[in-house]
Amino acid sequence: MIQVMACDFGGAGFETCLDIRMKVFVGEQNVPVEEERDSYEESAQHFLALWSCDAAGTARAIIKEPGLVKIGRVAVLAPYRKFGIGAALMQAVEAAFPGAAFMLDAQTHAMRFYEKLGYVAEGPEFDDAGIPHRLMLKRP
Repeated sequence: MIQVMACDFGGAGFETCLDIRMKVFVGEQNVPVEEERDSYEESAQHFLALWSCDAAGTARAIIKEPGLVKIGRVAVLAPYRKFGIGAALMQAVEAAFPGAAFMLDAQTHAMRFYEKLGYVAEGPEFDDAGIPHRLMLKRP
């Protein structure tokens, strides 16, 4: 069973979100640790996904302007992939901001995942931390 909860900056849930991000982005994808944490941590809304009470995934949302939310740092730990946790995280983020448009910088290998959730790629491919990405949008 998947449960997704919002986590406050600085709390235990937030620290668990950071731990997942460090394992996935820094450990697996070799993103430099100094690039993983940024100035948006305190103002972002963080989400933690649990699989049968085990921390399994995370995402965060940043309000860019009224009605536009940027989703980022979507990560699911390796043993929990393919159980729908990523989709549950995305649905929880979208539900937290009803009526908003959403944007995200998708790693190109994950674009099909986001396309299945209604996101559309726009603009050229770009590099972020040595990983190819594309901007994707989902309008209400």
